[in-house]
Amino acid sequence: MFDFLPIWIVILGLAVFFYVLLDGFDLGVGILYGFAPAEDRPLLMNSIAPIWDGNETWLILGGVGLLAVFPLAYAIIIPAVYFPILLMLLALVFRGVAFEFQFKNPAIRRLWRWGFCLGSVLATLAQGFVLGAFVQGFRVKGRDFAGTSFDWLTPFAATTGVALLLGYALLGAGWLVLKTEGHLQDWARRMGRICLLGVLAAIAVVSLWTPLADPAVAARWFSWPNVAFLAPVPVLTALAALAAWRALNGWGPDAGPFLWAMLLFLLSYLGIAISLWPYIVPRQVTVWEAASSQGTQAFLLIGTLFLLPVIAVYSSWSYWVFRGKVRGDVGYH
Repeated sequence: MFDFLPIWIVILGLAVFFYVLLDGFDLGVGILYGFAPAEDRPLLMNSIAPIWDGNETWLILGGVGLLAVFPLAYAIIIPAVYFPILLMLLALVFRGVAFEFQFKNPAIRRLWRWGFCLGSVLATLAQGFVLGAFVQGFRVKGRDFAGTSFDWLTPFAATTGVALLLGYALLGAGWLVLKTEGHLQDWARRMGRICLLGVLAAIAVVSLWTPLADPAVAARWFSWPNVAFLAPVPVLTALAALAAWRALNGWGPDAGPFLWAMLLFLLSYLGIAISLWPYIVPRQVTVWEAASSQGTQAFLLIGTLFLLPVIAVYSSWSYWVFRGKVRGDVGYH
């Protein structure tokens, strides 16, 4: 029988990655919003207004796909990180409401604008805590989560929360460099440089902390001949960081900071995948053990293969239509 699992691993892996990149930069714009000059804040809003809600489509695809294709993993992971996921969803909802109401309810516009920033920060921190808890692993007994509701609240998870906050802000700064001009673009470059330094420090801390805490991860990265095969990942990360720094200082096209920040995220994503493979519940359940039946995978794949082109075309068209620099005389209403 044909094995559909590799196809699903690629689909769900890409869905998570696209969500992190696309919703990451608009959450990053929201994070930077609180530091932006007051007169330029409407431009920050307008830079993401046409595309921000479509970016969250990938989150839905990833969550539904995890439930349908890896039900055992879903049953273990969701109870373990229920509270940060709930916080993330509430923050995303409040952020969306604040985004719309600040244009429609000018009487308390200041409240809604700060709500947009706070919602972006809380949603990002919650995602970082989920990521940190996932990398650390969960207590499992049989086929069930055996820990407490607050196992996710650890120093490592808090570190990844701060790291993701800086990473999304870096993506947001890169997006603003691409979409703005003049003094606002200069401000975005300055913020991007600060965030890049923070991201590099966070990558270094997490990259050292993870193998020190987990001998299996240390063996994966530092045993021979793995160390030779995997050396390109940290080397490329260093080169991408250097290129991002140069781009944020004005070298190359305006798209440079955004593209190099995306590459840094891709390399970090690959690093996590290399560290944890083949586990979908780290050190407990592999992707094969957690997978649903081949019949279920085949049935779901038919609908997904029809849906994915629609999502891709819609997203691409949105970015194409609203390409170019954002201007103060053209806004979202």
